[in-house]
Amino acid sequence: MLRGIYPGSFDPVTFGHVDVITRSAGKVDELIVGVLNNKAKSPLFSAEERVRMLEEITKEMPNVRIFPFEGLLVDFARKMKADLVIRGLRAITDFEYELQMAQTNHKLEPELETVFLTTSLEYSYLSSSTVKEVAAFGGDISRFVPEIVADRIAEKMKKKESVD
Repeated sequence: MLRGIYPGSFDPVTFGHVDVITRSAGKVDELIVGVLNNKAKSPLFSAEERVRMLEEITKEMPNVRIFPFEGLLVDFARKMKADLVIRGLRAITDFEYELQMAQTNHKLEPELETVFLTTSLEYSYLSSSTVKEVAAFGGDISRFVPEIVADRIAEKMKKKESVD
């Protein structure tokens, strides 16, 4: 059984992420989507909120499971008994960073392989940071994220406005 991990912060989940999840799920027997809880950052959504959104988005994908994690990816991969890490690449700048991470992970855990999927052209410009910026200025993000995510971002922005 081939088990892959697609790790990320997914803050928020974009159509680019969904594309990589869908394509990856078709290549492995089981896909673990690892939602990174990075204590050094202040995300828009908590890890639990991101997990719940991803569970809703992937509910029709029977071989996809969503888990939060902290710490080193290799430790999470070991815990999940994963065979490979799947990473999406949008541009050459992504490749430089991802290659360094893959090589570091391979040094830490030689049995863990990393595979790269290039982003579908229609999502190559898209990032979670861009989505948050557009949303912060009241722009339409419906072409960037699933409806459930757009609704949750709108709720977050309304709460933020009422506090300001």
